Amino acid sequence: MHNLQELLIWQKAIDLSVHVYKLVADFPNDERYGLSSQLKRSAISIPSNIAEGAGRNSENEFVHFLGIANGSSYELQTQIVIAHKLSFISYEEMNFVCDSVAEIQKMNYGFQNKLRNKK
Repeated sequence: MHNLQELLIWQKAIDLSVHVYKLVADFPNDERYGLSSQLKRSAISIPSNIAEGAGRNSENEFVHFLGIANGSSYELQTQIVIAHKLSFISYEEMNFVCDSVAEIQKMNYGFQNKLRNKK
C-alpha cells in the first residue's frame, strides 16, 4: 500500500481535475451533458485510478490502475483540443491543460517503470 497523500502524481492530478471543473463551468448550457461531462469524467478518472491502484495489494495491480489513469489522461487531452476547436476555451487554456496532462503522463510512465523494477 502507498500513502496517497504523499504521491505527487496524485496531488497534481487532483489539481488538474479541479482546474478542469472550473474551466467547464463557463461552457454553454447545451454542453452540460456532452463535452463538459466527458471532460469532467476523464479528468476525475486520473486521480481516482491512481488512488485505487495505491490501495491495491500488489505493485502489479497498481501498475494496472496507473495504466488506466494514463488512458484517461489521453482522453482528457483529446477532449481539451476539441473544446478549443469549438471555441469553448482559449489557446492558452488548452496549452495549460495539455502541458499539465503531459507532465502527469511523464510522471505516470516513470512511476510505472519504478514499480515494475521493484520486483
